[in-house]
Amino acid sequence: MTTGMFILQPNGSLIPMNKRTYDSEEKLQIWIADHPELLAGEQIQPDSPRRWLLIKREAGIPDQETSGSRWSLDHLFVDQDGIPTFVEVKRSSDTRIRREVVGQMLDYAANAIKYWPAEHIKEMFLQRCRMEKVEPEEEIHLHLGADITDDELWPKVTKNLEDGYIRLLFVSDEIPRELQSIVEFLNKQMDRTQVFAIEIHQYTESSGSGIVTLVPRLLGQSIESQLKKKSISPIGNPWDEESFFNAVNNELSAEEVLVIQKVYDWSKEKLSRIAFGRGQR
Repeated sequence: MTTGMFILQPNGSLIPMNKRTYDSEEKLQIWIADHPELLAGEQIQPDSPRRWLLIKREAGIPDQETSGSRWSLDHLFVDQDGIPTFVEVKRSSDTRIRREVVGQMLDYAANAIKYWPAEHIKEMFLQRCRMEKVEPEEEIHLHLGADITDDELWPKVTKNLEDGYIRLLFVSDEIPRELQSIVEFLNKQMDRTQVFAIEIHQYTESSGSGIVTLVPRLLGQSIESQLKKKSISPIGNPWDEESFFNAVNNELSAEEVLVIQKVYDWSKEKLSRIAFGRGQR
């Protein structure tokens, strides 16, 4: 019985591929860490495929500001827009994948936003680079693109965490219907958080040649949720003091600029924190 997946050899013969489960959860986790393109970045956002930078495997998450790690997230990635992406991997044979994993992931997300400053995420990445003996800047260029620099990436991560822009990915060889329904519901209801499930099917060649085919499939992306997320998703780079006043000086009169500068100077003196947002204008 065939699965509909074949290899066409140079001699014209057709070899059927057999679908099989993963020998261990660890193997799938390693493949995702080594080959993050398995996370279906082009299916998540076809007009601008997501690229992934691994921050850390088994990233510890505290439940209090001064406590140690209570939970361990399978993978933490950021994409080229600095959006933190939480990845939890479960085999279909693990009964926790049906409902328990959802509560687990929401615990991770809520506490990471609250107790993970962007500086901590950057330090986790730098620790991984030191351990693997790779240059951080080269890792960023390799996985996110040559146009992404260290100085640009981490302010984006900071702003996304402050604004609550994150992404949750449930990954398995098979996503049960119960989990898919919950993912679709959450993705429709949560304005700033993308929630997806990804099946990564494994096919092997029956002769035992060692050929493995991996096929990612994205679930939970409805047209309605796509349009909703697109309407509120961050646009471009975050504003800062320099870019804001460059725009002000270009668009307003000298008298208006003076008033804005006075208000801003007063705010810096009197307020404990000033945050800039995102937008085209």
